[in-house]
Amino acid sequence: MKVGMLSFAHMHAFSYAKSIVKRHDVELIGIFDDDAERGREVSDQFGVRYYDSLDAFLSTDVEAVIVCSENIKHKPFVIEAARAGKHVLCEKPLATTKKDALEMINVCREEGVQLQTAFPVRYNESMVKAKQAVERGEVGDILSMRGTNRGKNPGGWFVEEEQSGGGAVLDHTVHIIDMMRWLLEDEIEEVYAEVDTFFAEKAIDDAGLMTLKFKNGVLASHDPSWSRSATFPTWGDATIEVIGTKGRIYADAFADYLHVYSNETGYSQPFVGPDMDDRLVEDFIRAVKEDKTVTITGEDGMHAMNVALAAYRSAKLHQAVKVEEIGG
Repeated sequence: MKVGMLSFAHMHAFSYAKSIVKRHDVELIGIFDDDAERGREVSDQFGVRYYDSLDAFLSTDVEAVIVCSENIKHKPFVIEAARAGKHVLCEKPLATTKKDALEMINVCREEGVQLQTAFPVRYNESMVKAKQAVERGEVGDILSMRGTNRGKNPGGWFVEEEQSGGGAVLDHTVHIIDMMRWLLEDEIEEVYAEVDTFFAEKAIDDAGLMTLKFKNGVLASHDPSWSRSATFPTWGDATIEVIGTKGRIYADAFADYLHVYSNETGYSQPFVGPDMDDRLVEDFIRAVKEDKTVTITGEDGMHAMNVALAAYRSAKLHQAVKVEEIGG
């Protein structure tokens, strides 16, 4: 199977590309990036061809592409790839508006290609075990949930709203919302949120606090931010707590780490658990090869994105917002 990388704007692109090149059943055949300098540099790093033309890239016999561009470019890149008959794994958030997400989903459906949203946290070992425990009934009926995703400010285009579509609330809400939807198997109906800028000079949101109401009445909260300092020993966190009638589960996607004290580099916490990015890529490749529906669909990506967009609207209006009312 031949796979291509479509942009290295997002840092996850390196992890996904490394997952491909170490496999024996998949070939990384090339890279397209509209930043020529970046594209040539990473192409040399991975020893593959750099394409400076998207049309030339998509006219090859590549079967699937992984889109890791700036958020605002997800829509045109996904649609172009789908029109060329390529299956797509798209970095989160799926898009920056509901209208764009729907168009991406519909075009991929029309062209008969798979569209998977990159939510690797679902493949984290602690999250998988949490899902299994819920399915076995170990916590009973879920009463409430609490999530956090607090990391470092990535800078660059992430803090340019015209490229990202939003700050920390968009960037760090979708992963945990997807986990909550997956665990509860229900949709969020209403969002109340506070959104602000606390930690950086750039005038884009870097902190938020959300209260969520599911259709079945379950209440949840989420804390998304870019609140970790540059010297923090890890990138951040991704946690979820599930409280039920029989028990409680707490899962931390980045808890499998070592404490390292080095005279040369100081203190660090290298992660030693299973690679969830690698599992994400493996699952996507398997679905394409076996012609099965991907595990995390475009619709999943859109639902999580809509909750983040509802949070922005709630913060602006200073009132609770129905997720289904999100448009545009």
